[in-house]
Amino acid sequence: MGGARRIMLRSGRRYAAIAAVGLGLLAAACGDDSTTSSSSSSSKTVTVKAVDYGFEGLPSSVKAGTALKLTNQSKQEAHELVAVKLPDNERRPVADLVKLPEQQLMGLFTGPPALVLLAPPGGGEQVVAEGDGTLREPGRYLLLCNVPTGANADAFMNATGPGQVTGGAPHHVHGMYAEITVQ
Repeated sequence: MGGARRIMLRSGRRYAAIAAVGLGLLAAACGDDSTTSSSSSSSKTVTVKAVDYGFEGLPSSVKAGTALKLTNQSKQEAHELVAVKLPDNERRPVADLVKLPEQQLMGLFTGPPALVLLAPPGGGEQVVAEGDGTLREPGRYLLLCNVPTGANADAFMNATGPGQVTGGAPHHVHGMYAEITVQ
């Protein structure tokens, strides 16, 4: 339980407001249900592949109650999938939102992330660090990876707080972000 808490504290380096919630290791991988990459999903679990630097297999929309499972295709970089519900009145594309100054972006988030999934390189088992991997509330979500570029994967998976993992810009700066609508 402490490991996931440490990971989220480290992960919150840029998005401290997101990571300020009490965290725990709530579940292991979401299961082996069917995978989909269509524009709309009706399956219960969607497997999302993290690659350097993007997400693959992520549909544009899913039904409320859909679980996400993160697999990491990178051989060296750890990745995470942070899902944050956007305010209902927010209409800007996520590509514009991730470019906002930190304070403005953080101001959009009124609560904890809907979910945070972490995955070590080489296809290791995901860690569910926030939520249970399920998107329940209808709306638009920003999905991103906040891992510093070039960070040591073992250090990332064992971090105990903000600033303890060194590296370059967060992966979302390199395009590792997406949008999903929950219906």
